Amino acid sequence: MNQNEQLRTFLLSNAKRLTEEWYDSLDKINAVGVYASTDPKVIQTLKEQNYEFHLYICNVFVEDEKTFFDAFEVWINKIAKDNEHGRTPISSITKEFMRVRKQYSDCIEEFVSTYEGFIDPKLINAWDEHVIRIFDITILKFITASEETSTLQLKAQQEMIHELSSPVITIKKDVALLPLVGDIDTTRAKMILESTLQQCADKKIAYLYIDLSGVVMVDTMVAHQIFQLIDTLGLLGVKSTLSGIRPEIAQTAIQLGLSFKNIRIKSNLAQALDSDIQISLQ
Repeated sequence: MNQNEQLRTFLLSNAKRLTEEWYDSLDKINAVGVYASTDPKVIQTLKEQNYEFHLYICNVFVEDEKTFFDAFEVWINKIAKDNEHGRTPISSITKEFMRVRKQYSDCIEEFVSTYEGFIDPKLINAWDEHVIRIFDITILKFITASEETSTLQLKAQQEMIHELSSPVITIKKDVALLPLVGDIDTTRAKMILESTLQQCADKKIAYLYIDLSGVVMVDTMVAHQIFQLIDTLGLLGVKSTLSGIRPEIAQTAIQLGLSFKNIRIKSNLAQALDSDIQISLQ
């Protein structure tokens, strides 16, 4: 067994000790996120994650860098997606990577001091430099994976918010209501258009009530997109009724040259729901 393999074996044999020493030495007073948790399950999971880290990192002394990271990135991505670590500042996680890196430097010194035989000082320096390089790459890969995870989560949350801001509520069978509330800017109008069309298709809606009584203000582009929504729904075979149009919205539409001629309009939602169209659908 060569000295690289002996070092790997030494580190593996001390992996559990390293985990316990690392957790015991955490700054519990100033700790945040996952490191501040007092939940036994969270603490146990954190220790298991740290121990698993050691099982991977020991291989860096006997594998080439590409082979090592091909396997190690599984752990990196898992931690980046972990909910507890997701609630922990990156700066705190980076600090713990650096503390563990110091543990490895100390372990190399311990191995050298207990090794029965000669170890070339150049090899010792190479080990130290390799540890620093691998940890630096690991920190960078973790930060990158965390940012990607955060971006995907943010995108999913934004899509959910947009969907909730334009909910197509089924009244019965193929009849539904789209209540719009608040200011509608160009971005939200585009999301409303896309979301409504998709929801109507998914729910097999044939008739849609669009209520604008909760809409405070729209610009010219938004007014145009509302009319575009109605036209597109018509092409899909969905009949629409507009209700609750405010005077300023009506004026904007007229200024744009948009015609209400072929659009069913009611002054308010109650009137729309009580209309002859609704009765005929019962």
